[in-house]
Amino acid sequence: MTQNLTITVEKEALRWAKHRAADLDTSVSRLVGDLLDREMRTGNASLQAFERFLQHSNKGWKMDAGNPLTREQANERER
Repeated sequence: MTQNLTITVEKEALRWAKHRAADLDTSVSRLVGDLLDREMRTGNASLQAFERFLQHSNKGWKMDAGNPLTREQANERER
């Protein structure tokens, strides 16, 4: 179910959105809706990846760029 949303943007942003929507043969409303939807999905995926990282780090998987794992150590952790 879609709902209406009123937003305020700078003139330059609105000009860009109108041109971009025209290039994509869509409306500014649909363009903004698609951008928000994509951001929501990407944000969720990023959050889930970060949560997985935290779970692994809580299991003793210390992430230290100054002391990287060898290939053998990294492969051993996958088992």
